[in-house]
Amino acid sequence: MIQNRDILVKVQGVGKKFSKDLKKSLRYGLFDVCKSVVGLGSRERSVLRKDEFWAVRDVSFELRRGEVLGLIGHNGAGKSTLLKMLNGLIRPDEGSITMHGRVGALIELGTGFNPVLTGRENIYVNGQILGFSKKEIDGKLESIIDFSEIREFIDSPVQSYSSGMKVRLGFAVASQMEPDVLILDEVLAVGDIGFRGKCMKVVHEMMNRAAVIFVSHSMPVVNRYCNRAMMLAKGAMMMDTYEVQLAIDKYLSSFEGNNSNIFSSGQVELQKFGFNGIELQTGKGEVPVFDHAEIRINLKSLDERLSKVRIRLNFINKDLLIVASVISEEIAVEQGLINYYFKAGPFNAQPGMYKVSLVVFGESFRDALLIHDSVYNIQVTGEKDYGGHVIILKTEPIS
Repeated sequence: MIQNRDILVKVQGVGKKFSKDLKKSLRYGLFDVCKSVVGLGSRERSVLRKDEFWAVRDVSFELRRGEVLGLIGHNGAGKSTLLKMLNGLIRPDEGSITMHGRVGALIELGTGFNPVLTGRENIYVNGQILGFSKKEIDGKLESIIDFSEIREFIDSPVQSYSSGMKVRLGFAVASQMEPDVLILDEVLAVGDIGFRGKCMKVVHEMMNRAAVIFVSHSMPVVNRYCNRAMMLAKGAMMMDTYEVQLAIDKYLSSFEGNNSNIFSSGQVELQKFGFNGIELQTGKGEVPVFDHAEIRINLKSLDERLSKVRIRLNFINKDLLIVASVISEEIAVEQGLINYYFKAGPFNAQPGMYKVSLVVFGESFRDALLIHDSVYNIQVTGEKDYGGHVIILKTEPIS
């Protein structure tokens, strides 16, 4: 845990509300501005009016130099709203935000860019906003252009740039200007894989001289680069921890039992999934390292024409990588039922939690009848790190 470094970001009880109705939103906004001018209405900011909701509520934290905070949560959890308040794009309705030093941000495509100005001209505009003199920007200009990899188009209007080019230029300006605080939204996902790797290397290098906050839905990226993680849900802070994997596990577990992670053609239905005698409703089973496990799958056919299926199970680690798969032979549908029983092992894997996804195919592997993204969790237990990254499973049928 980092303790003896400067506090660059201080957020105290921050909240932001919006209206679901556009006309009311404009009317409320104008009303609030008028009351603010005459010094009234500060107490009323905490009261929801008709059609209003809290996008962010009662969020507090401090961020020090050297910390890389991964902000995670479902879509609509309030992550981007919080980032916009941190960057000063919108004002909180309650609470306070204190930022120290220069702040570089890449929150939305083209944020801070004037579309009619060239890339070169926008570099100077953004640099001046960050507090740099023209002479200082002159000294950084070439490194920014080189990093963005768009030198050929740097004197073209930004409005002619693709989304990837805007991301390249935006990140180059935000990072190469050496900010004290760097704020990044999911926009980095727009860039190609090579540029994303380049960006994350810069984030890693900035850890000793800046504080970094970024939103990501990529748990491997959060796990690899962050030394702190915060999870938001419905605008509230659910977890803030230096144990990054704990926050990732909480985020991933929030999808369990969520029907949005299930695709069905309506031809088959999962009835039971058993792991060493424990059925689906429990949702978690344990197996010691190098041990075997019995898996039982019971499906119901809802299509009289269906005669045979195949089943695939994927075992997925904490980095969301498939480390093993089990694919069945053709299984006959008998009296509307599909039963698949087998013994798998040894689980020669690193101790930890593994998610199991289930896919049921029809006549061909192109014909998916049922996809269950998170049908089960398996905890591989053990005290040692055996260094295994790929589980080599042998399977044999059981009665």
